[in-house]
Amino acid sequence: MDTKFESTDNSAALLDEVRAAIETDQALRIRGGDSKAFLGRSTDGKSIDTRSHRGIVTYDPTELVVTVRAGTPVAELEATLDTAGQMLPSEAPVFAGNATVGGMVASGLSGPRRPWGGSVRDFVLGCRIITGTGKHLRFGGEVMKNVAGYDISRLTAGSFGALGLITEVSLKVLPKPRASLSLAQSMTSETAISKISKWRSEGVPVTGACHVQDTLYVRIEGGEGSVKAARELVGGEETPYDFWTALREFQLPFFSDRRPLWRLSLPASAPHINLPGTAVIDWGGSQRWLKSDESEGIIREIAHRHGGHGACYTPGVSDQPFHPLPVPLLKLHQRLKKELDPSAIFNPGRMYADL
Repeated sequence: MDTKFESTDNSAALLDEVRAAIETDQALRIRGGDSKAFLGRSTDGKSIDTRSHRGIVTYDPTELVVTVRAGTPVAELEATLDTAGQMLPSEAPVFAGNATVGGMVASGLSGPRRPWGGSVRDFVLGCRIITGTGKHLRFGGEVMKNVAGYDISRLTAGSFGALGLITEVSLKVLPKPRASLSLAQSMTSETAISKISKWRSEGVPVTGACHVQDTLYVRIEGGEGSVKAARELVGGEETPYDFWTALREFQLPFFSDRRPLWRLSLPASAPHINLPGTAVIDWGGSQRWLKSDESEGIIREIAHRHGGHGACYTPGVSDQPFHPLPVPLLKLHQRLKKELDPSAIFNPGRMYADL
């Protein structure tokens, strides 16, 4: 499909850079728009920039599939999908237009719609990556199918470049909802969690639920009739839709607090928790954002006690910003890393010191 945006295949040059790094045992720091440099551990190495490798390769709206190069800005991809009335269901942040498709997949970040629409990983059909053996390989395809062994294309989601340099991704997309409405009403966090759980069991078409500063914000989407019915059930006052953009882009006033930012990922059934700091409840309760000066040990113990884990989103606060892995799982990660990147040249230590 034609697009008004720039399209350049620079995979050959990227492959040459990787092969040169392998020959000289030079670590590489993979970067796109660098919009998520604050996530994970700092990585030493020569920067390899994917932004020159960009553009939509194929897009057939009737098939709900798009194949796009890694250096393409997420905002440009979304603009193209929007012309066909379609969207990326995971609602990943665009970070002022700097986020790239490769970074979106490598970080696995998803926005407010994630519990109801799915994660980035859920919509990755296939990918091409340059491995640490100097090969440019294709995994998966443009249709959903079961495969034997590792599903490498989906394992790249959330891998932070540890498995290789993503050059191309095929993604499942979905039609945009015909009707959308954003509502807000005052209530405690305990009441908000209870109401969201009730709406979930009743099948209310919620696609966003966030409690901040004693106010519950709810987004409902679907057909005109279902949205109208849900509006009567949910209640509250209509509120500007840009709340969800601010939440997605980390632009709510809450995020400007200078204290370290923690993300607690919890089961959907997790109750209200008295957290040591200021908190925002997102994803209907499954994601708790926390601004706190409390120690990482205590914060992670709280998350673990409630069946979840905690990650620090503020650089320099913790040497292990991502929740430590159990030994068996870490060994599995290391085995996979060894297979695809035997010399460990890609983003060494970005996720964990031992990876």
